[in-house]
Amino acid sequence: MGLKTAIAEDTTRSLRAKDERRLVTLRMLSSAIHNREIDKRGKGEVGEITEEDILGVLRSEAKKRRDAIIEFEKGGRPDLVEKEKQELSILEAYLPAQLDDAAIEAVVESVVAEFGSVGAKDFGRVMREVMKRFGGRASGDRVSRAVKAILG
Repeated sequence: MGLKTAIAEDTTRSLRAKDERRLVTLRMLSSAIHNREIDKRGKGEVGEITEEDILGVLRSEAKKRRDAIIEFEKGGRPDLVEKEKQELSILEAYLPAQLDDAAIEAVVESVVAEFGSVGAKDFGRVMREVMKRFGGRASGDRVSRAVKAILG
């Protein structure tokens, strides 16, 4: 079953269970996916939205929630922090499991070894290759920190 189908079925289940927070979050997610489909058609791309497109929308929405949590904590709004954390946990259920920092560092070290002697000037090249290998299983900021630490 695809992500889009799973999200639609979970939306229906949430509606029947009267789980308001989950229902609102899944409807927002469905809307974001629909907007991505419209953007894709507007750019002249043909075909259905792919699982990778949906994962991209999920990652984007999860990042928005993480950023909002940080801002609401700074602003002293624990009520909104809790709301955003609940939405984030709902979204993360659809994302692939994230790799831990040790696994990220191991892949970064192997890429650096493949490229030979690299310095800070090769940051972009190393990042591109590492992100390609992870395919969304690690956030860009975590990978960036690992690459900076290893390259110096």
